Amino acid sequence: MDHFKKIISYCITCLFFLQSAFAGDPDYNVSVIPAALKEKAHVVKRMEEMQVNITGSGDVITTHRYAITVFDASGDNDARMVAVYDKFTDIRSIRGALYDATGKQLKRLKQSDIEDMSAVDQGSLMTDARMKVHTFYHTEYPHTIEYEVEQKKRQTFSLPRWIPQINEKYAVENSKLVVNAPLDFTLRYRNFNYKGEPVITTDKDTRTYTWEVKSVPALPDESYADEWYKRTTAVFLAPSSFEIQQYKGTMNTWEELSRFIYGLNKGRDQLPDAIKQTVHQLTDGLSRDEKISKLYRYLQQHTRYISVQLGIGGMQTFDANYVASNGYGDCKALSNYMCAMLKEAGIPAFCVLVHAGDYSITLVEDFPSNQFNHAIACVPGAKDTTWLECTSSILPAGYLSGFTANRPVLIISETGSKLVYTPAYKMEQNLQLRHVSATVSENGDMLLKASTHYTGLQQDDLLEMLHALSREKLLERKKRSYSFPSYDLNKYECKELAERLPAIDEELELTTRNYASISGKRMFIAPNLLNKSISRSESEAPRQSEICLKSSFRDIDTVLITVPAGYTPESVPQPVSLQSAFGTYSTRTTMNGTVITYIRTIEYRGGTYPAASFPELESFHNAIYKADRAKMVLVKN
Repeated sequence: MDHFKKIISYCITCLFFLQSAFAGDPDYNVSVIPAALKEKAHVVKRMEEMQVNITGSGDVITTHRYAITVFDASGDNDARMVAVYDKFTDIRSIRGALYDATGKQLKRLKQSDIEDMSAVDQGSLMTDARMKVHTFYHTEYPHTIEYEVEQKKRQTFSLPRWIPQINEKYAVENSKLVVNAPLDFTLRYRNFNYKGEPVITTDKDTRTYTWEVKSVPALPDESYADEWYKRTTAVFLAPSSFEIQQYKGTMNTWEELSRFIYGLNKGRDQLPDAIKQTVHQLTDGLSRDEKISKLYRYLQQHTRYISVQLGIGGMQTFDANYVASNGYGDCKALSNYMCAMLKEAGIPAFCVLVHAGDYSITLVEDFPSNQFNHAIACVPGAKDTTWLECTSSILPAGYLSGFTANRPVLIISETGSKLVYTPAYKMEQNLQLRHVSATVSENGDMLLKASTHYTGLQQDDLLEMLHALSREKLLERKKRSYSFPSYDLNKYECKELAERLPAIDEELELTTRNYASISGKRMFIAPNLLNKSISRSESEAPRQSEICLKSSFRDIDTVLITVPAGYTPESVPQPVSLQSAFGTYSTRTTMNGTVITYIRTIEYRGGTYPAASFPELESFHNAIYKADRAKMVLVKN
């Protein structure tokens, strides 16, 4: 009876909220927006209220109402309403309205205008995720759109995040997060860039948490910036105890979360007899490293990655027998299958949760919660751990690539699990070593041949292109990748080297027109042919974000340019040697007879640096930009 009363009370509250939301009371006249919020903003969020109601039955009902004013076409993407739902999430209602610059309502959302589509990507086979999408397609600026979306989630494992400001050119007039939870529900939260603590009140059997921000201006668009949640106001929420599809667990510590995931997947590593026999045929008598490489290659040759996520399957893997029978699986299933084969070969291995991606590599390490989006495998050893990206058919055993390298991960085990780090590839592992031989004709045209050796993270993008693109598409991409004003790509070949640290040897030949400028008796040549820096900047305001340089690397270019006989140097670029906290750079240009020799070396130190050091980084980059474009002048005798 008490639970029924709570539902009736909640419905009455929501009914009042829905009636007032679109009653025309809000003043959406653009003229009342403070000038400071309009400055450099494509969008201003006029108001937002996110109400998160955690019920005693373990459901979470979220009502998200917001209005944004869009000033130009650059803000159109932010005006698109997207609501995702699945087996655990129902969308109970969607309401919306469009207003002109004066705040006059132009249109209300029609339910028939809402698109309902699958949220399946190209790599997914089965998933119950779908989404409802709507946009007003209004192109008279400025205008204001208002939405209200109510969702019900039948789980408390993952709670919503509150990030009022969603990108740099986005200002916020007012935003509020309200969480209502039973008194016996322990809500954990972590504030970022929020002054003070939430207002907490108690009423009978409910505890209410309220966060609110006002007058948040647009942020500067800063290069090499920190992750977004560290730059703006954000609140992460997590339960202490949770329930999902009748599974219960706790996540006060990383070990508790790991233990829960382990329990979901316990016993799902049983291999069919035929695969057990195959494992022994492949590995008996081999060393540990040979066994790992052999089984990893077998996985790559006999399975493929396809996302299969249904219900609890977002966290619970399909078992090893399923992968063996079907030849496919998602990241969890393939990692589990790989660990099962290693176990059969007598090598302990673990599945690992990671937040993968090139631009989001950190976790809130002191806030145990579901912050992961991918799974890999690790094989502990006496001296070193071997990491395996089980969704890749092209990486060598032990190499992760920039997708999952250098970040905290959670090993899934029954006891003792904690965050550990995947390998950080060092400067001497991320190389680009290039030798260029070029010949310039009397009219300034040039024939160029280059041999380049890429290793580690420096070969990641090229490796992906070699396997993802056809030969024709690859050549089209390469034909657009060089900075010469006019050229033909005559030859392009690559050879992958089968090494633990992947490497690629690239050979190219191209013909450029008018690369050297001819003026009377003089010829002007920029000896840096293929590796000019594109970074040059001048900041207008004090730096706010820390500087995050993702990786370390070393480039060495040796360029030999043969010019027509009869030319002698009139002006040769002076040697350059730059030293900074971020790395070093040097160039040297000489001429002997008809051959110009140019040597360029740059070493870049990845890491996180204080915002106050950004002027030094700008100075370093601008000096490199200038040096890379230095020209020498030859005169004909």
